[in-house]
Amino acid sequence: MTTAVITSPSGFAIETEGLTKRFGHQTVVDDLALSVPRGSVFGFLGPNGSGKTTTIRMLLGLAQASAGDISVLGQSMPQKLGAVLPQVGALIEGPGFYPFLSGSANLHRLDSADGFAPRGTRSERVARALDRVGLSHAADKKVRAYSLGMKQRLGIANALLAPRDLIVLDEPTNGLDPQGTREVRSLIRSLADEGTTVFVSSHLLAEIEQMCTHAAVMRAGRLVAQGTLDELRSAGSTRVSVITPDTEAAARVLLALGLDLGHPDATGPVTGPAAGSASAGLTDATLSAALPDDVAAEDIVANLVAAHVRVRGFSIDHASLEDLFVALTGEGFDVVQ
Repeated sequence: MTTAVITSPSGFAIETEGLTKRFGHQTVVDDLALSVPRGSVFGFLGPNGSGKTTTIRMLLGLAQASAGDISVLGQSMPQKLGAVLPQVGALIEGPGFYPFLSGSANLHRLDSADGFAPRGTRSERVARALDRVGLSHAADKKVRAYSLGMKQRLGIANALLAPRDLIVLDEPTNGLDPQGTREVRSLIRSLADEGTTVFVSSHLLAEIEQMCTHAAVMRAGRLVAQGTLDELRSAGSTRVSVITPDTEAAARVLLALGLDLGHPDATGPVTGPAAGSASAGLTDATLSAALPDDVAAEDIVANLVAAHVRVRGFSIDHASLEDLFVALTGEGFDVVQ
């Protein structure tokens, strides 16, 4: 598949060209050309081990690239690290906190380590960040008593301590219950509504579909697709399915229209008269084929009716993101919320 090219009049928050990372003879990120539009919620998808976290570490100057160029918020990285990082909030590889300190104290400690963070507004910003992730009630509780989901939300709160132009989140819903997941999803959308670009790395396809405007797919260190969600969906094939007891007659019509049929799939018994088909009176069958661009669905139905084919069901099915991603990566995604 040809990688879709995204265009945005407002430019890109993240761009890479030829980005490569090698560990010895092993290439874990290979010639990556990534384009993340400003103001988007950008999903970075791929199976575990596909190079997502290594890419993020290079984007943020936490790992040195073996080759290639990186631009974050219009600045070259890592050369402009000091200018870029104050504008970026990040949660990478899970949060790490002092377990014997409270959630609020941990955020105060982290904020005080930020040389760009104004001291005078620290308490106010910590309280606001905790409120945004739903942890105000646990602000004074020691982190060792936090659940995994609470720790994850505390990590997101840390990324929100100061206004950011870019938020980078690695598996932000990891360990969250359904309610917490919905809250984080809503938070991410609200950040984008305020003009912040949110870059979300995940293997949870359902989450990406519900929160993101754009996505990119990694496989074994290489970028195999990127674009808006609609662009990615349209890259998959469209299929037509016909359920009929008149299998042979329907097959002749579809073949005459240029559709490449798969094998009929028996789906259940047929009752009533079944004249005009060799398979009639036995079972319904589903005939499925890719729909060519030059064949209209209504023409298929008209030809089936003209040939006296009894149509018990007719559908046009567009490839789901799950189908596309599995086809691109050769691996399944966890699609359970």
